Amino acid sequence: MFTGLVEEVGEVREVVAHADVVRLVITGPVVAADTRHGDSIAVNGVCLTVVEVAGADFHVELVPETLRRSSLAGVAAGARVNLERAMSSGQRFGGHIMQGHVDGGGTVAAVREDGFARVVTIRAADPQLLRYVVEKGSIAVDGVSLTVARVDDESFDVSLIPETLERTTLGEAAVGRPVNLEVDVFAKYVEKLVVARVDA
Repeated sequence: MFTGLVEEVGEVREVVAHADVVRLVITGPVVAADTRHGDSIAVNGVCLTVVEVAGADFHVELVPETLRRSSLAGVAAGARVNLERAMSSGQRFGGHIMQGHVDGGGTVAAVREDGFARVVTIRAADPQLLRYVVEKGSIAVDGVSLTVARVDDESFDVSLIPETLERTTLGEAAVGRPVNLEVDVFAKYVEKLVVARVDA
């Protein structure tokens, strides 16, 4: 489980494609410091299992499902990525509950300045995903917990404060950039329970 509070921006040092998996070697000294084999790290919002740690580097593997579902399929050496270790018991809980299970993709459709903030409009690849998105609700974009400022049938806006712009890769977001989206898991549970009751 994650909170969407990015701990550091890491760098993909190496991408190694094998027959059935793609291995990423990522430099992230903060998250790698106490990470062990088998731990979970969210990379741009995708929960991945660490298979090796070497100093400031850690290795993760992308299976076909991950490659189909996330923007990590197009990641290359030198790419900057948002990193967050899984929650530990006893820590403060900021952001919102995230699983690191990407629900779908989106594309940055517009970027505009709004005072000291920056408003980013994201168009969902599958508009059906937006039924789980509500104004003032939470959404994860590339692993960053954000509040929805506006939503319609095709897109939504998020307003990025200077802290988010500085500490995450969303500060580099430009029109056309693909992003990973994870909607609020509670919305999906509520829908399933309501549909089951209506159909009963």
